[in-house]
Amino acid sequence: MKTIKKRTILIIDDSEVDIAALTDILSLEYELVIARCGTKGVELAKSIRPDLIILDVVMPDIDGYEAISLLKKAVSTRNIPVIFITSLSKTKDEKKGLRLGCADYITKPFSKELVKLRIQNQTRILDYINKIEELSRIDQLTGLPNRRSFHERLRSEWKLAIREGTSVSILVMDVDHFKKCNDTYGHLMGDTVLQKVANSIASCLKRPTDFAARWGGEEFIALLPKTELNEAQYVAEEIRKNIENLIITFKDGKTTNITISIGVATEKPIKKSSLNNFMQHADGALYEAKKSGRNNVTIYQTSL
Repeated sequence: MKTIKKRTILIIDDSEVDIAALTDILSLEYELVIARCGTKGVELAKSIRPDLIILDVVMPDIDGYEAISLLKKAVSTRNIPVIFITSLSKTKDEKKGLRLGCADYITKPFSKELVKLRIQNQTRILDYINKIEELSRIDQLTGLPNRRSFHERLRSEWKLAIREGTSVSILVMDVDHFKKCNDTYGHLMGDTVLQKVANSIASCLKRPTDFAARWGGEEFIALLPKTELNEAQYVAEEIRKNIENLIITFKDGKTTNITISIGVATEKPIKKSSLNNFMQHADGALYEAKKSGRNNVTIYQTSL
């Protein structure tokens, strides 16, 4: 049976009474981390990145208002929801907290049910935001990551390759004569072709760090971190052969075969290296693959 990971809540409060009460209410459902001053709480939030922060307004070193200001300024913590706990009940205090970005208030003395409900409201909002964020990175037709997701991953792997002195390879792929396929069989069947191609590409990427995405239209792209040119060429050729051997059967019983052209580029980046140039190298190799008859793999060379 799959274990569901508990959400992490960081409690920043100097009152042992408050900490004990919140621990009693929340410890069964959530993983709790405690910081007994604002400065330590901000440091902990940056290092562990909790799902939610419960922050006392009145503390001896820095108060809750200063702490939330620091949290909202930091890229790593600015999107973590913060719930203030306070005995202050003046409207101006609530307005100040809301202006600084707090998500909600829990007032003292604690009501067990209200504390639970306010936490649950925030976690539901988090679930919704995470789902929207996930959908914004997925191509809905093929189920592969989309162009935006690929760019984010490529930038991350590029920086890692610079630090570690390793090579990065990409494969830019284009389904051959896809317009003809659409014109012959219709757009719905064209969608089936793209889904089959996406599955075939994904099946050829064996390592957890390999990353395939739909680039747009009938184009796909794959990122192969820590991969030399000969290794990337081997993977590209495997993809090409798999797709060449696909027999795509439509709902009406019709079948078709397709092929794909692939451009390969590999680079061991340094700080001065250009990501845009790297992408253009792969595009240039794909153009040569198309120009030389399609259904082949072309690697980037300086002469291109």
